[in-house]
Amino acid sequence: MNASAESYRELGRRLSNWGRWGEDDQLGTLNLITDACRAAGAALVKSGVTFDLGLPLDRNGPQTGDGGRQNPLHIMTRTPADPPAPSGFHYFDDALFVHLQCATQLDGLAHVGYDGELYNGVPIDAVGWAGATRLGMQHYAARVQGRGVLLDLPRLTGRHQLDHSEPITAADLSRAAREQGVDLRSGDLLFIRTGWITRFTVDGDRDAFFSTEPGLSLDAAEWVRERDIAFVAADNWGIEVAPSLDGSEMPLHCVLIRDLGMPLGEMLTLEAVAAHAASVGRWEFQAVCPALPVTGGIGSILLPSVTF
Repeated sequence: MNASAESYRELGRRLSNWGRWGEDDQLGTLNLITDACRAAGAALVKSGVTFDLGLPLDRNGPQTGDGGRQNPLHIMTRTPADPPAPSGFHYFDDALFVHLQCATQLDGLAHVGYDGELYNGVPIDAVGWAGATRLGMQHYAARVQGRGVLLDLPRLTGRHQLDHSEPITAADLSRAAREQGVDLRSGDLLFIRTGWITRFTVDGDRDAFFSTEPGLSLDAAEWVRERDIAFVAADNWGIEVAPSLDGSEMPLHCVLIRDLGMPLGEMLTLEAVAAHAASVGRWEFQAVCPALPVTGGIGSILLPSVTF
């Protein structure tokens, strides 16, 4: 059946990974990142050129306060105003108060559910005020690493960025991979450039950035499932096109996170790495995307970097 003709619930049932790695599995598609996948990613390091893909953590971040998320608050807890030790020794400390999904972030498997269930049939009441008793961030904070592949969608048509609410279809992904001369393999980490992050990083327009976005259409779920991709990250705020084409609420999140068990990376800065990849004609690299091992965490600050 054509994925575009299915509801996201039907598509999710058809593509579901529930039970694939056992009834008690909490890793989802990160099971696909084997030791061999991590070794293959490390073997891609040739020049040592590295790119940090994360937004700075400061009060000038992308958040507007809508939905309750605020930008980080960094405060000093000990400064030169505090007296030194009798020997003259000084030390200084600070603290960071942060919403875990305020900037470049990882959506964990307890982040999205529907019809009363999270990934692998975990009931949504596993999430409470103390966090998630199952599917918490501590299970996969250090597991997102291996071979990364960047697909640069605006470059296909000679543009700086995709248009607002422009869908990226499975056919678009296939075309990008073909024209860039790269294939996707089981356990890969897929990075999608839309150019949308520049609405915030260059234009400084938070409201425009969050008002809509180009992104993956629902049929991309089957494309990534067929290739057993382990992780998808993008430079927009929500991976998928917004508003959705069928008017439903975050349908691709529902399928990828809840049904496939795939954590998602959002708000990555991909401009510099895309320019470098184009200049050297190489779209694969070692990708390392550590998150914070917050026990019961729903999401996390993500600290992604790639090395050529």
